[in-house]
Amino acid sequence: MKSMAFATALALLATTTVPTGVRAQSISATSAEAAFTLPALPYAANALEPAIDAETMTIHHDRHHKAYVDTLNKAINETPALKGKSLAELLAGAGSLPMVVRNNAGGHWNHSFFWQTLTPAAQSGQPSAALATAIADQWGSLDAFKADFKKAGTGRFGSGWAWLIVGKDGKLAITSTPNQDNPLMDVAEVKGTPILGNDLWEHAYYLKYQNKRADYLDAFWQIVNWKAVSDRYADAIKK
Repeated sequence: MKSMAFATALALLATTTVPTGVRAQSISATSAEAAFTLPALPYAANALEPAIDAETMTIHHDRHHKAYVDTLNKAINETPALKGKSLAELLAGAGSLPMVVRNNAGGHWNHSFFWQTLTPAAQSGQPSAALATAIADQWGSLDAFKADFKKAGTGRFGSGWAWLIVGKDGKLAITSTPNQDNPLMDVAEVKGTPILGNDLWEHAYYLKYQNKRADYLDAFWQIVNWKAVSDRYADAIKK
């Protein structure tokens, strides 16, 4: 049975500007040959400039994310026991999966979530009143929250992700995961429902920022889709 957190997170993925047919296939098993598909970006590749350049977005989506999807499908097709399983089921049992499935299922989910977390700067907006209050209650201010999020991002050694999650207690928390793990996995040190995440792999920022991950983390706030994050928060605290 899917946990509430997994059901919530997949429901959040469903509320996007990605075309319906692509979206549905991207989060559920649909055939033995191509269980998962690459979702389209919900904006043009150059729409996030100058925070993220068009070349980085194109390579990140068209090559890296596509590779996660293709490798995941190949691994699933070669593992009969996993055929027909949804992405939620794969994440829920990540600790017992072959590493190739764990890594690429996580890579597919994380990137699908990431594209929806971003938006052109002119549409970034602000956290909803409810989310702003929750952030202030937890960190004192939005700036203090951003500082702690940056600390989590710069403190993650090697590749990984930084997350803002809603825990089982309904409270916000910042965490990070290595590689392509995420807080929905049974192997996560801190579990919860992600409402915001940032990709810390070098392929997400190196063309523009080189080794300056901190600068990339600062620029990230220019293009956060606060409406999407706020909607995720509202949905998560209802559960």
